[in-house]
Amino acid sequence: MAYHLYEVIAEYKLPMLFHSGHSGFGSGVRGGGGLRLEYSNPMHLDDVAIDFPDCPIIIAHPSWPWQDEALSVAMHKPNVYIDLSGWSPKYFPKQLVQYANTLLKDRMLFGTDFPLITPERWMKDFADAGFKEEVKPLILKENAIRMLGLK
Repeated sequence: MAYHLYEVIAEYKLPMLFHSGHSGFGSGVRGGGGLRLEYSNPMHLDDVAIDFPDCPIIIAHPSWPWQDEALSVAMHKPNVYIDLSGWSPKYFPKQLVQYANTLLKDRMLFGTDFPLITPERWMKDFADAGFKEEVKPLILKENAIRMLGLK
């Protein structure tokens, strides 16, 4: 349905950002406010990454309850990044921190989801979440600079 929009984004070599995982919007509201969680599964982005291999694709937020699917898509498709906004790092699943410290250290991106999480709180919790010191600058700045072609 949105492929015509993806084609324009790719033509201008802009990143595509897709929200993933459980959404606070609609939580506890009758019928979940009509929001269908199944469409938040990051595995749906695998087709987009195949069809637009030169376009950076950002999976926004830790993708609970589909964190492993997000990690799998990012491992398999080199144009896929994971943004760490929306959750405090102290709640990140252990496998997310493990991959951020190793195999996906070049494709993790900083984010807070302000005003829901302030940058100060996010940074405090990030400092204590088990990320390697040499990986922190990648997540906080360097990966975004490279992804955006600013370097």
